[in-house]
Amino acid sequence: MNFGKISAATIARTAVLLLALTNQVLSALGKPMLPIESQTVEQLITAGITTVAALVSWWNNNSFTAEAIQADEEFNRLKQEKLH
Repeated sequence: MNFGKISAATIARTAVLLLALTNQVLSALGKPMLPIESQTVEQLITAGITTVAALVSWWNNNSFTAEAIQADEEFNRLKQEKLH
């Protein structure tokens, strides 16, 4: 993988998703990362974070491979040509 060209937005969305999934798993195991007293509130918040992170990550184009990054660059180049 060519990590130098992965966009900051892709990295941020992936990090948020990993954090949410980690928290969800730890919460299910009884060891939540978010120290909230009420288990119901904690589970609702964790499920909400996981849902939002998953939807955002799924919706956006996350290019990790060199080919996908190159295709994004070509798409942006063609889009710029069309504007001019």
